[in-house]
Amino acid sequence: MTTHQFSTFQSLHLRSKPIMLNNIWDAAGAALLAANSAEAIATSSASLAWSCGYADGSNLPRHELMTSVQRIRRITDLPVTIDIENGYSDSPTEVAKLVQELVNLGISEINIEDGQQSPSLLINKIKAIRDTVGENLFINARTDVYLQALVEPQHMLSESVSRTQQYIEAGANGVFVPGTLDVDVFSALVHNTPAPINAMIPSIEYDLNPLSSVGVKRFSLGPTPFLSCYSKLTDFQTELGFEQMNALF
Repeated sequence: MTTHQFSTFQSLHLRSKPIMLNNIWDAAGAALLAANSAEAIATSSASLAWSCGYADGSNLPRHELMTSVQRIRRITDLPVTIDIENGYSDSPTEVAKLVQELVNLGISEINIEDGQQSPSLLINKIKAIRDTVGENLFINARTDVYLQALVEPQHMLSESVSRTQQYIEAGANGVFVPGTLDVDVFSALVHNTPAPINAMIPSIEYDLNPLSSVGVKRFSLGPTPFLSCYSKLTDFQTELGFEQMNALF
């Protein structure tokens, strides 16, 4: 990664127009998006795992991840952001080593999640990453409070705010809150979170205006592009769903 790529990626979060990330999983997808005015290349961890023959959920071997990233970086000079799930380890030291290897390959951002684990673990991972790689890496910290219903509905907003604030204090540059598209929720998150917020939308046609008007800075599609492509590959009468795809591995 060059400092210029990181600076370019970081600057996308400072403008009024939101960032739209159409998540890919291989070099072909990266090349296609780069040729069609993409501002950055972002992977989906589920899509990348499936494309390599593994189920989502930290099952992707390290060497498969590295090979995929090398292929993507080879064909584009755009900033690249890699979804690394929980860092593929419970050890902050090991996660930081993995991220350093990714930085050496030229990535501009990692997306790392808490999942069902304690937020304190992700806090320690973020601190270890920042101590290891320095400031020229955008860390996007994802909390799954809404996506996995980690607390009772009436506590989801306050828990999300608490986690996002702690992740930013630990060294994250931005936060990702998938699992809800409620405008009031994101308005409160933006008001209480001193960093750019990422929402996950269900399709490229989704109207971004309601969420961008309350301050959401970036949008991504997660595994939706992969599921859409592979639904078309089959001759099934019904669309391919996440659980159906994940059960193949």
